[in-house]
Amino acid sequence: MNIEINNHSKQKINNKLIRQAADKFAKKFKLAEKDVSVAFVSEKKIKELNRKYRGKNAVTDILSFADGEHNFLGELIICPTRLERQAKQRFVSIQKEYVFIFTHGLLHLIGYSDETQSGYEEMVKIQELLCKSLLEKKP
Repeated sequence: MNIEINNHSKQKINNKLIRQAADKFAKKFKLAEKDVSVAFVSEKKIKELNRKYRGKNAVTDILSFADGEHNFLGELIICPTRLERQAKQRFVSIQKEYVFIFTHGLLHLIGYSDETQSGYEEMVKIQELLCKSLLEKKP
């Protein structure tokens, strides 16, 4: 998977981790030739985009914009400060939260939906498996 990473936030982003997660995801779903763009933005910017495109006047962790044209899957917009808060609330590492949410966005780009309980549970299962395979140390 070819991934373009744009950091428009003030947070430091672990690009290597994002690329590793994209590679694992691409292998699992056979998407080696696909392209994805990821932008990291401020809470102000993601709130503005959430209001404009989803009609929700709130900060969110991620927005997914599927494209599907040729090899371009779409774009993910991620709010790092929101992810950092969520990691603390969920008692998980920041790395896990980044991989978990990034994978969530990629799943949306390939057609998964969390609008139903079963769809949500399926997505979380895949996200957890990817986090485990990427972040857990092998003995």
